Amino acid sequence: MPQALTDRTLLDRIVAVVPPAAEVVLEVVGLTKTYRMGEVEVQALRGVTLRLTAGEFLVMVGPSGSGKSTLLNILGGLDGPTEGRVLYHGRDLTRAGEAELTRYRRHHVGFVFQFYNLIPSLTARENVALVTDIARDPFDPAEMLALVGLENRLDHFPAQLSGGEQQRVAIARAVAKRPDILLCDEPTGALDFQTGKLVLEAIATVNREIGTTTAIITHNAPIAAIGDRVVTLGDGRIVAEERHAARLPVADLKW
Repeated sequence: MPQALTDRTLLDRIVAVVPPAAEVVLEVVGLTKTYRMGEVEVQALRGVTLRLTAGEFLVMVGPSGSGKSTLLNILGGLDGPTEGRVLYHGRDLTRAGEAELTRYRRHHVGFVFQFYNLIPSLTARENVALVTDIARDPFDPAEMLALVGLENRLDHFPAQLSGGEQQRVAIARAVAKRPDILLCDEPTGALDFQTGKLVLEAIATVNREIGTTTAIITHNAPIAAIGDRVVTLGDGRIVAEERHAARLPVADLKW
């Protein structure tokens, strides 16, 4: 066989087994954040560089004060950096005006916080529908509630739901507007172990079934095993990063 053909065949085999690089959805470069309280400066982030790729499940861990929430807020456009850049599909959000940032938050990012922030006078379905009313191409609220296991609780009010059920309504609300990115800030922080696992399973289902790029921050290190990748923060810096060969099923989590 001619040498050129041999080389070509080898190249074809390499291309066949090496997947193309994943699309970068969100990236921060050289990110710093300094808060000033009178004459005191607190440096929450110190030169953080991080990428989120399409469809991945990222878990960020670290102790209180490590900069996790500050980083998540900047990723979501809720806060801005002191220095550095935030790029959404290559577009520099640090140069965006308030109107553009509002559009970014409204159409491209779903948020889940430790506390559920549901409207007490509205049913589960109505709480989710609030978001779909302002979205460009939303999912059906009932379908999203079914995705997180609440198909039988559509017309229940928050007071009629457990804490875990309320958090799953919040997850359904966050993803119903069909965001590119789902950002979760300590979503199990107010829940017991078994209820927390139900919430994490709901988040994992959203990531798996819809393909939403997902980032969770937590101080609970064992949760990191359910992600594709874990980033550890300390003193405002990324101190470790690990990619998992396979995700641990949520059902196998222990803490």
